Amino acid sequence: MPDPRLAQLIEEAEEALDAGDGEAALRITDRMLHEAPDDIDALDLRAMAHRALGDLQEAVDLYERLKSLEPQNPAWVLAEADLLIRDAEDDRELIEQGLELLDAGERLFRRDEELTLEAELLRASGLNQLGDFADSLVHVATALRLDPQHPEARLEQGQALFELGRFDEARRVFEGLTKDFPDEAWSHHYLGLLAERAGADPAPFFSKARALAPDDFPATVHLSPADFDRTVEEAIARLPEHAKPHLSNCVIDVQAIPSTEELKEGVSPLVLGLFRGAAIDERSPVSAADHETTRITLYQNNLERSARSRDELIEEIRITVLHEVGHLLGLDEDELYERGLD
Repeated sequence: MPDPRLAQLIEEAEEALDAGDGEAALRITDRMLHEAPDDIDALDLRAMAHRALGDLQEAVDLYERLKSLEPQNPAWVLAEADLLIRDAEDDRELIEQGLELLDAGERLFRRDEELTLEAELLRASGLNQLGDFADSLVHVATALRLDPQHPEARLEQGQALFELGRFDEARRVFEGLTKDFPDEAWSHHYLGLLAERAGADPAPFFSKARALAPDDFPATVHLSPADFDRTVEEAIARLPEHAKPHLSNCVIDVQAIPSTEELKEGVSPLVLGLFRGAAIDERSPVSAADHETTRITLYQNNLERSARSRDELIEEIRITVLHEVGHLLGLDEDELYERGLD
């Protein structure tokens, strides 16, 4: 027979989490675990409380403990993978760790359609975040076979199609989503991006997304051309002294969004900046082509949409300039990631 005291504490912890009070949930689970150190419900609730507070490592440690207590329970694999993939905030290592967890736990949920659907959605989300859009579509297709109307699967599908430049297909997906789920803000946002690419007015779509989810889509910060150029010049002035001489044969220009020709070369429609030319460590002294003028392009609309304030936008421009100059100096994406310039 369940302990009525623990049952009451479980209810209190759940109420605290529902109210967004992670600290209270932690205090309650402290009491639960004092009485029953290996109580599954207490450990699960404590993991959720740490997640609500942004304490990812503490939550991961608890899910690892839960997996050791119940190694055949797929819920803990999925919960930890969900945490790592959805709360990673673009941390590639955490996302990759989450995907590896799903692969390792495949045998636990592959015969259950509901669990398989959850795992496939997580894989699609993780791969989209990593930029593996074609692979993401493979897992989206599996999810949609299990539930053809699933809104998250359709959203991941539309995002992957958009990134791959398959704009007509993406538009059909997002238009279908706005029809079936009119309050899905991301669909309206992507329809705005598609309208912008088509030369139409994106403002009604962006305004709708902002009205539905103001925290996700704050008002865009705009800089005048002169202010944007001045911000770029200030970012260049702050570059390390050893990098500045290499800009003497590098053009830095600004465009609104990537061109169709650039997209055909595999550039993301949402890219913030792009370096073109030979990096200095790859140049041959006997190759004239290696010494032609290089180019760094900054995409103003994408940069402005990436920031929530003027200060944040200025910092994002600075980081993007550093990132592209890093490519000029010969750093690859992994090396830039390690320096916090991804």
